[in-house]
Amino acid sequence: MSQLFEKIPMEGVKNIVVVASGKGGVGKSTVAANLAIAMARNGYKTALVDADIYGPSIPRMFGIEDEKPEVTALEDKEMIFPIQKLGVRIISIGFFFDRNRSLIWRGPMAANVIMQLFENTQWGDIDYMFVDLPPGTGDIQLTTIQKLNLTGAIIVTTPQEIALNDARKAMSMFTNPDLNVPIIGIIENMAWFTPEQHPDESYHLFGKGGGLKIAKEFDTILLGQIPLVAEVGEAAEQGKSIFSQTNRQVVEIFEKIAEQIISKVEAAP
Repeated sequence: MSQLFEKIPMEGVKNIVVVASGKGGVGKSTVAANLAIAMARNGYKTALVDADIYGPSIPRMFGIEDEKPEVTALEDKEMIFPIQKLGVRIISIGFFFDRNRSLIWRGPMAANVIMQLFENTQWGDIDYMFVDLPPGTGDIQLTTIQKLNLTGAIIVTTPQEIALNDARKAMSMFTNPDLNVPIIGIIENMAWFTPEQHPDESYHLFGKGGGLKIAKEFDTILLGQIPLVAEVGEAAEQGKSIFSQTNRQVVEIFEKIAEQIISKVEAAP
């Protein structure tokens, strides 16, 4: 199916990695944002596209909600220059619309607008572009797969079975023979909870081993398990990354996940 669609030329962009989930509320956007920052901290030229058009949260997570990208005419075409923060070049539909108003668009229109963000943005040279997809398997996901040359997909889930069932649906879409997007790996978010006062204790509030289970089912790897840490969520609300907070365990987990992504991508034929 994907070969029937003309691809958008993304000159200068080496790798496009989508971050997806089967359902909302699993922390996908937080994972996408911090993965992009981790990659930039490793010295890679990094971009992040917020493709969650109905609920864009990336501007809030980077503390740039009130910023507006520069738009200029270039060769008879209006080009957008991404906002840069923490070494990441960022574009989001949230920069262009009132964040207190909902977008009432049908799926095909929303997908078309997202593709314009890819095509009309002056990215420059990029080693890794992360795309924060909306949850589910709708028009935006399918259009992204069909119109972009994707390096692969990362699936974010939480350990409980209801989240795993939705993650399976997302993975089935990417691995469909007509679409055939490689799965780079699984990230299990909210894998356990450790109270700040008792750092040696772990409580598996949402079950245990779900990420590894689904990774084995789809013959891919578990990139990492991220614990449920209140400070991480609070940092995102305040427009700060995990690298600005004190929990070194979470920082090291994201650094290791970034290393695994690099290794997996560079080893691909």
